[in-house]
Amino acid sequence: MRGQKETLRVLGIFGTLLVTVNALYSASDDVVELSQSDFNNEVIQSDELWLVEFYAPWCGHCQSLAPEWKKAASALKGIVKIGAVDADKHQSLGGQYGVQGFPTIKIFGLNKNKPDDYNGARSAQGITDAALNSLRSIVRDRLGGKSSSSSGKKSSDSKSDKKAVIELTDDTFDANVIGSSDIWMVEFYAPWCGHCKRLEPEWAEAAIEIHEQTGGKVKLAAVDATTNQMLAGRYGVRGYPSIKIFQKDEDAPVDYEGGRSKSDFVARALEMFAESSPAPELQEITDDDVLKKTCDDHQLCVVAVLPHILDTGASGRNDYLNIMKAMANKYKKKFWGWLWTEGGAQTELEDSLGIGGFGYPAMAAINARKMKYALLKGSFSEQGINEFLRELSYGKGSTSPVKGAAFPNINMVDPWDGKDGQLPIEEDIDLSDVDLEDYDKDEL
Repeated sequence: MRGQKETLRVLGIFGTLLVTVNALYSASDDVVELSQSDFNNEVIQSDELWLVEFYAPWCGHCQSLAPEWKKAASALKGIVKIGAVDADKHQSLGGQYGVQGFPTIKIFGLNKNKPDDYNGARSAQGITDAALNSLRSIVRDRLGGKSSSSSGKKSSDSKSDKKAVIELTDDTFDANVIGSSDIWMVEFYAPWCGHCKRLEPEWAEAAIEIHEQTGGKVKLAAVDATTNQMLAGRYGVRGYPSIKIFQKDEDAPVDYEGGRSKSDFVARALEMFAESSPAPELQEITDDDVLKKTCDDHQLCVVAVLPHILDTGASGRNDYLNIMKAMANKYKKKFWGWLWTEGGAQTELEDSLGIGGFGYPAMAAINARKMKYALLKGSFSEQGINEFLRELSYGKGSTSPVKGAAFPNINMVDPWDGKDGQLPIEEDIDLSDVDLEDYDKDEL
């Protein structure tokens, strides 16, 4: 027993050390660690200026930024709030703000619902300068009469709470919900239902927060099923409350079967919102910066080497690119980078990834932090690539070290213009000035 306790104690210490090593920020720093559950209360509902870094613990650029971020947080303590979100862990929160690379820094100023992107120097000086400039801008706006009412503070007026929940009827339902590009979470209730009455405040508060965090792209509504019996019958409502989710591309609504608290509703709404966000950009490797920035800023970067344009034409190439775009959309919550190049344009890169012997099209997934890659062995199709990436997402599949343990030199190339390739124009030889009579007929 004593031996078991000692083993557990050692494992506990070892686990603590691992957490400490993996974490970029600790409780002793002036950087406020934020999560999905407290982001709205801490940032959105705050009157203070926030600079928030969305990072991933494995990201090299994030690790380089961390000491500067901490230094800026200490310098701005009591003046500006400096926060950090592990977007690898809180993916829906990163998706909500369009985070596709790490680190991404957002400035939450007077209008918390529309943060600004920070694109300045990644140094403590650059960060503090930007913070103070934003602070001065807020002060000027307030002097000019602008208020921070858009910051997301809850109103104490219960009527405003009810307005966040959209009341729908037999007459208004189809015009608002059916075919809408927004996501609708609809509660079917009965006024006499005790469960419905207990749900009402949770539903109302969730509606406010979801509206703020999704910009109105996810809506919460309510239908009195006792007076709007046509709707209740159409969707098979048998008990109260019943909650159904309506999305544009779905033929029929989906029953909501999660928890009945505000946080449960918010979490599900943000998850759906993240899933409906745009797919990551598919970029052509035209220079060294495109490759290194994409691969350094993402846990994995997926690189395709496509056949020469003369072999496929524009139509064939677009078929391959559309397959990649479909896969990028399918795996967008993974925050991977997506790249492509033409076969033969980046021969050193192909050699470093062992692509040469497989022909085109080919694909490799690269972990730039470990300088390892995995090759697609199956077909270059949605099914083949999906199986390849699914294994990688589960930590399976064989990997190999990148040749030279570093990215090779990348050639600068012109981006593809979207057109068919053109064969080189051969110069015509003008023989009009050549007197064939001067040559011996035997030589001809």
